[in-house]
Amino acid sequence: MKRWLLAAAAGGALVAGVGLVSAQAPKVPAGPPAWAFPLNPLAFALTPDDGRTLRVPDSAVTFKVPQVRDAFFSPDWHPGDHPPMPDVAATGRRPDVRACGYCHRASGPGGAENASLTGLPAAYIIQQIADFKSGARKGSVPQRIPLVFMIETAKGSTDAENAAAAAYFASLKPRKLYTVTEGDTAPKTYINNWAPLVMESGEKELLGRRIVEVPEDSERFEARDSRVGFKVFAPVGSLAKGEAIVKTGGGGKFAACGTCHGADLKGLGPIPPIAGRSPTYMFRQLYDFQHGERTGPWSPLMANVVAQMSEDEMIAVVAYLASRDP
Repeated sequence: MKRWLLAAAAGGALVAGVGLVSAQAPKVPAGPPAWAFPLNPLAFALTPDDGRTLRVPDSAVTFKVPQVRDAFFSPDWHPGDHPPMPDVAATGRRPDVRACGYCHRASGPGGAENASLTGLPAAYIIQQIADFKSGARKGSVPQRIPLVFMIETAKGSTDAENAAAAAYFASLKPRKLYTVTEGDTAPKTYINNWAPLVMESGEKELLGRRIVEVPEDSERFEARDSRVGFKVFAPVGSLAKGEAIVKTGGGGKFAACGTCHGADLKGLGPIPPIAGRSPTYMFRQLYDFQHGERTGPWSPLMANVVAQMSEDEMIAVVAYLASRDP
C-alpha cells in the first residue's frame, strides 16, 4: 500500500522530512547519538491528500488525512479506552497550544519521538511543563521539532489547562506496547515526522551500539492510533546487563533504579514510572540529565546517578526497562 506521509502543523505551516540510514552500522559520533536524537535532514513535499477515508482495526471511527495532520486536533480512534479528553488534550488552543493528544496520542502512549504521558503522576506532568516553560528542561539537540513544539506549547498554556491535561493523562492505565529482541541486526529505517519507520524494502542492517525502535504498523502509527505496539531491537546482552544495573546499580556502581522509582519501577509518589516506556525516549532523558539539559527539581538526583554511565550502559538500562510490564 502506498504510504501517505504525515507532517506536524506549526502555526498553519506543515513540515516534513526523511533521512535514510546507511547500510553499515552507524559510527558512534561525538555528541548526541543521531539514532536517539533524529532530525529530518531532507525536505520533501507532502503526499497530496487524495480524499481517502482512513480506518484502523477495532475502531468504528474514520478520519480524513487533513485531520490526522492537524496539530490542533487529536484523532481519537478508540474513545472507549479513556474518559473524555479535556479541550487542551483534544484540540489545544490556537495559535500556540497544540493538542496534547496530537503528539502524544489520545490516550498518551507517545512514540520514539516524544514521551508517554499515560499514567504519569499529575504533579510530575505539571512540573515538567513548568520546566519546559522556564528553560530548566531543554534538550541536547534543541532544534528537534518535538522539543520546539513542547516548549512553545508550555509557554502558551495556562495553569488551568496544564492541570486538566495532567489529571487526564495521570488517570489512564498504560498498556504493554514494547517487545524487545536482542540481536546483531535490525530492520533498515528512515526518519519520518521525527520518528523511525521500517523501510518497505524489508532490508536489514547491522545494529551496532544503538537501539532501533519502530512501530509494528507504520500506517496506524502515522494515523496516530494509540493502540499501536512497538518492536525494539537491542544489542546482544542488553537485557541481562540492564537488569543488573537497574536492580543492583551494577554491583553498586550506580544507585538502583527502584530506590526512587519504586521496587516495581512503576513510580513512587511524584517520581514517574519507568517500566514499559519508550527506550529511545528514556535514553534521551538519561543523556540530557548527564549533560545538564534537565535542571528542574529532582534533576540533580538523576544527574548524579548517570554522571559516570556510558552510552552502552544507558542502552542496556532502557532496553531492560522497555521489556518490563508498565
